[in-house]
Amino acid sequence: MSTLATAVKRILVGRPQRSDRLSHQLLPKRIALPVFASDAMSSVAYAPEEIFLTLSIAGVASYAFSPWIGLAVVVVLLTVVTSYRQNVRAYPSGGGDYEVATVNLGKKAGLTVASALLVDYTLTVAVSISAAAANVGALVPYVAEHKVQFAVAAIVVLTAVNLRGVRESGVAFAIPTYAFMLGIGTLIVWGLTRILLLGDDVRAPSADLELVAEGDALTGLALALLVLRSFTQGCAALTGVEAISNGVPAFRKPKSRNAATTLLLLGGISVTMFMGLIWLAQLTGARIAEDPELQFPSAPEGYVQQTLVAQLADAVFADFRPGFFFVVVVTALILVLAANTAYNGFPVLGSILSQDRYLPRQLHTRGDRLAFSNGIVVLAGVAILLVVGFQAEVTRLIALYTVGVFTSFTLSQFGMLRHWNRHLATETDPAERARMRRARVVNGFGAGMTGLVLVIVLITKFTRGAWIAIAAMAVFYGLMLAIQKHYDRVSAELVAGDGDGVLPSRNHAIVLVSTLHKPTLRAVAYARATRPDVLEAVTVNVDEADTKRLMRDWDKRKIPVALKVVESPYREITKPVLDYVKRIRSDNPRDVVTVFIPEYVVGHWWEQVLHNQSALRLKGRLLFQPGVMVTSVPWQLVSSERVVTRRPETPPGSARRGYETPPRAETPPAKVRR
Repeated sequence: MSTLATAVKRILVGRPQRSDRLSHQLLPKRIALPVFASDAMSSVAYAPEEIFLTLSIAGVASYAFSPWIGLAVVVVLLTVVTSYRQNVRAYPSGGGDYEVATVNLGKKAGLTVASALLVDYTLTVAVSISAAAANVGALVPYVAEHKVQFAVAAIVVLTAVNLRGVRESGVAFAIPTYAFMLGIGTLIVWGLTRILLLGDDVRAPSADLELVAEGDALTGLALALLVLRSFTQGCAALTGVEAISNGVPAFRKPKSRNAATTLLLLGGISVTMFMGLIWLAQLTGARIAEDPELQFPSAPEGYVQQTLVAQLADAVFADFRPGFFFVVVVTALILVLAANTAYNGFPVLGSILSQDRYLPRQLHTRGDRLAFSNGIVVLAGVAILLVVGFQAEVTRLIALYTVGVFTSFTLSQFGMLRHWNRHLATETDPAERARMRRARVVNGFGAGMTGLVLVIVLITKFTRGAWIAIAAMAVFYGLMLAIQKHYDRVSAELVAGDGDGVLPSRNHAIVLVSTLHKPTLRAVAYARATRPDVLEAVTVNVDEADTKRLMRDWDKRKIPVALKVVESPYREITKPVLDYVKRIRSDNPRDVVTVFIPEYVVGHWWEQVLHNQSALRLKGRLLFQPGVMVTSVPWQLVSSERVVTRRPETPPGSARRGYETPPRAETPPAKVRR
């Protein structure tokens, strides 16, 4: 069964790659653009539509606001792009908004940004895939009737592709992304040419339908709130901009400059397509209703409302149907692939948070293809839950969307303001000070704009679903704090102090070592007490920096046991240990090999999830090796004491002899300090 599972994994994921091949996974700008910017560019496929959809509540006359709303969105978008060009130069390590907020505003702000980004990335996948289902449904009625199933299948396929590696997925997605740019660009240019230069009467399929306002005509404050809500819906076009700042380490050198250039390309392309579609929609008279059955009384029976892009393509390419099909197909593809931005951002952010001990350690590990595969799988699982829970409805999902985006935008901009103020206090070069002041103005304007949008989002969308995103952010925030508290408590228990010396030698074999802490020292001491003929400590090199640090600490502590390093080019632990043990057995077939494995003993089931299961896998494999003995050396954490208290030991045979189970141990009274 194990062989079959491995074979299937190799077919789906591919052959494992060595750690030293990581540099070959770095992306040039032409591949990085579709990998990291597909989400932001694809937003033009539904952000203009959301503006018209929201305005439709007040009737067709309110469409006159759409160009001005579009311009307001463009101002915010260009401001954010300019600000992030400064972010990637100042913080190129890949922490993005999380690092900016943590360094400049503190731990609480950093965790708030992290929770917002985690929610945003999962919603990116759900919204993009749901929008793709709607566009494909314009061509294939079966998909329109089974949007949820289509969305779930698309997420599964996208996950499988990303598990094959960052570069491989980028190459696979580059052609559809550039095809989308070509399709939308051709649609806008040819449509405007026909209308403005050739004088053709280009009308959208819905242009002659009567659009009725919902309820009474909206005026005054109600209309102002509607325009503001339409603006926040259109601000979905900004989603994905932050992904490049989180993905700077994936760029080729010079990383910061290449990332900044990619951001500039992203901003220019997104603005052009976004405003082009709004302008074309105005000229063709396209109409999108929030409730087509009620707002289109003159529509023919069985009328199905197409997406804005599909309507524009139908109008512009009325005499060239291949053009219509090409635009609709590539739009659906880019919406599916837009989720790939989250597949690159979420795992990297998860790895950084895991390294800071805010998320389980498993998210920090790279998989066979040098991608953060555990993070990819977690993202896919949460996105599927969202798609199923909201029935793949873009309008319902997008209400949750912009809260997390603009929370991270705003805190990041305020963080950069603190960054420039701190550097200006020490900088003496006049030219450099002038550059910093300009950068501070940009970030200050960006903080004001994104903060204003965030306030508008909270006012206009709170009761329409934004509260769910806020609640999810609060859950992530609390969960990360709880995980860090647990890891800190465990680390404090495991610190090797001066009194934790190695006992005099009495008794041997192989002691497996990952970190020099109390469990390791106990395992070494116990192995020496067994007085083996040969005793050695063995560590597997899966991280060069950690291994060197371990060797330095080992020598500094002067442990009288040789430490051997077993190389693992594929970052495995189990197989290198097995191969090493087999070599010892083959060199000395009559010898018995004893492997000492330090282990934690915990008292809660959820603590098992937060700790690596390497020891369990090793024991499971070593037990089947002939001539090999496995000894677990347990180290009881404080939480394990509750198990002893809850389940007191009963002497053997007590029940058979009729003796009662001893009472539970009472907690001794606390000492009073006088």
